[in-house]
Amino acid sequence: MALSDREQRLLAEMEEALSADDPRLVSTLNGTTSRLSASIGIAIAALLGGFAILFAGLIAQLTLVGVAGFLVALVGVILLINGLTSRTKLGQGRSPKRARRSFTQGFTKGMEDRWDQRNNG
Repeated sequence: MALSDREQRLLAEMEEALSADDPRLVSTLNGTTSRLSASIGIAIAALLGGFAILFAGLIAQLTLVGVAGFLVALVGVILLINGLTSRTKLGQGRSPKRARRSFTQGFTKGMEDRWDQRNNG
């Protein structure tokens, strides 16, 4: 059974309100959170590995190994910053108060329309 235009519009409003209110849930349902978590994990591993290589170079007194460790750690920091900023970008959008207000107004209007149809029809 197909949805009417009004029902589709209400469903779209509810979806928009949910995405504005809880972007983490939406990203979890879309599967983007696991990719972000994996990239942050890789960044932390690169950072720790870079520090280990850096200290190994210091202990062995090999300058090239120390420089390579520094570069690996630098790449880890850059990846970590990119991962964290992309995670916060998911939360941006309309303010939750505005989303709740528009959802409530749409929901209330829909209920009033149903009430009017029952009483008038």
